[in-house]
Amino acid sequence: MTQRQNADGNCQRSLCPVACTLDIIGDKWTLLVVRDLFSGKKMYSEFQRSPEKIPSNILADRLKRLVEYKIVLKEPYQTHPIRYQYALTKKGRELRLVLKAMVQWGEKNIPGSKALIKSIENA
Repeated sequence: MTQRQNADGNCQRSLCPVACTLDIIGDKWTLLVVRDLFSGKKMYSEFQRSPEKIPSNILADRLKRLVEYKIVLKEPYQTHPIRYQYALTKKGRELRLVLKAMVQWGEKNIPGSKALIKSIENA
């Protein structure tokens, strides 16, 4: 449970699905992490190499939030020292349509923008 949810796991701020969704993924970094997962990135160091240069403390927080909301699965791939890899859950993969719409809108309306994922269609 977070500040954004009540004890039932529902939104506190509003019942509007747009507001509830924005409470989870509406900051300037979270969907970029999801985008990177769709592009095949799995490890923390891979996310750090993204062109947007997400600060490490923010990256750690966004991954934690995505895991908390069951959008991303965190699994250890090394034990000494422990290191984790990340993957989209079914719930996370459902964000494909959101990202696809954003790519299409951006390419149409923002001159010079270019998709980093060539085809999110089959991601």
